[in-house]
Amino acid sequence: MNQPADLIIHNAHVHTVDPDLPTAQAVAVRDGRISWVGADAGIDARRGARTELVDAGGRLLLPGFIDSHNHVRLGSDRACVQLAGAADLPEIGRRIQAWLAANPGADWVEAEAFDYSAVPGGRMPTAADLDPYTGDHPAFVLSYDVHTAWLNTAALRRLGIDADTGQTPYGTIAKDPATGRPTGFVTDFAVRGLSRDGHRALRAAGVPWAHPDRQYARLCGSLELAARFGITTVVEPQNSLDDLALFERAEREGRLRSRLVAALFHPRGTGPEDLDAFARAAAAYRTDRLRVGPLKLYIDDVVEPHTAALLEPYHGHAHHRGETFYPPEEFAEVFARLDRLGFQLFVHATGDRGIRTVLDAAAHARAVNGPRDSRHQVVHVECLDPADTPRFAELGVVACMQPRHCSPDIAGPGQDWARAVGPERWSKAWPMRDLHRAGAALAFSSDWNVAEMDPMVGLYTAVTRQGLRGGPAWRPEQTVDLETALRGYTMGSAYANFLEDRLGSITPGKYADLVLLSRDLFAEADPRAILDTRVDLSLVGGEPVRQPADSV
Repeated sequence: MNQPADLIIHNAHVHTVDPDLPTAQAVAVRDGRISWVGADAGIDARRGARTELVDAGGRLLLPGFIDSHNHVRLGSDRACVQLAGAADLPEIGRRIQAWLAANPGADWVEAEAFDYSAVPGGRMPTAADLDPYTGDHPAFVLSYDVHTAWLNTAALRRLGIDADTGQTPYGTIAKDPATGRPTGFVTDFAVRGLSRDGHRALRAAGVPWAHPDRQYARLCGSLELAARFGITTVVEPQNSLDDLALFERAEREGRLRSRLVAALFHPRGTGPEDLDAFARAAAAYRTDRLRVGPLKLYIDDVVEPHTAALLEPYHGHAHHRGETFYPPEEFAEVFARLDRLGFQLFVHATGDRGIRTVLDAAAHARAVNGPRDSRHQVVHVECLDPADTPRFAELGVVACMQPRHCSPDIAGPGQDWARAVGPERWSKAWPMRDLHRAGAALAFSSDWNVAEMDPMVGLYTAVTRQGLRGGPAWRPEQTVDLETALRGYTMGSAYANFLEDRLGSITPGKYADLVLLSRDLFAEADPRAILDTRVDLSLVGGEPVRQPADSV
């Protein structure tokens, strides 16, 4: 006899992402797990006196979204000047001055999300660009991708940066080639500034942004957004051991409503003692709510400031093609050693040479260690040489991609990404369809707060390659269909993170992590309807974390 369900959702279009039963009408939940999936006619046999019934009214019910690359800890900081959408330096200046007027007692000016295209002439920003708007206040400004920082003259003084300063724990100091003086631009911030040593150095220098309380506020704000958007599992891709206390606190205080997988940052030079500490952390954090384990590495940086590694020189340059953070031979040995120790690796790679270097390292690891189910990830895969497309499936390497990044209003013609690589390489941009057809495992994600967290934005971009306001598609031959895009945000991401036995599809026995949307996306002829779709109900382990009464 069937045990009565705790909850039954019926009259739904259930898209299960399970090939054994692709669609259904109803789902029953008991003790936090999916107990049955089928037709509406079967619900009476599973209904008891205390069973809660939810009439979906024909709406789409999906597995909970799994965001495979979401910087919830970094997040967006409400204490910062918000520069998203500021199209030029005068607008940046106006926003900073308005913030100073509203915060007259501030010591530091901190801002986030400046766009490289706001600086005229395709150059990178300087302290002299900030000084007229910030006065004697030290200013610390992060780019939208958090890969670079921008300081004014007062901040250079406060941080003790001068002509003799090259590397700092939080980044590489750009110098004026004519004078040798620091320009105020800092590269490699994602690699150094977000590291344990980088955060400690910024805290010691008195930069408020790096204080643990500010980090926790950013984390909590991001986790609230995840719950709102139906993201039932978050993969936080870059953390130090110091940061794990933030997640513990969030779980203890009831703020960690989604499941969370935390990857640990492995900068170049990480030694055996660090690896032992990483292994101990992975063993200590193994619950279904909070898991630690993968390692995050970088092979290159980002395209816009010409710090990604390309096979051929950047457009308009005779020789410069970016650098890898490791010589290829060294990286291959590091990769093989970590693979031999059983770690799963998430490797940031955006340029075609950077991606090839990672795939070469994966091939080397297989050759010396033998094949295993490692599911190493290349994260971003922005500019992929076609010769490397089949290697993902051949090597069992996952392509962890962020569809929103390929939108024409971010990376297309007229934008810094497209200008940097040049039209001759546009065919290499985010080849999602080619990878899918070649059998690669695709895991989709937001890369919050580099882009919007809402999975609807990623789904829309994946199926249209259009900007959020419509307009011409960029590289439409690389769109994927809605079913493929949804799989990337559900079962694809579950597989990528070794969660497919318990998450990613609506299958009896798996956790009842479910999202009910406000409409049936498969019934909509216009893909723009995706952008107008919201999550009406989100469950994690059968417990609601987002309900219709929740404020938006």
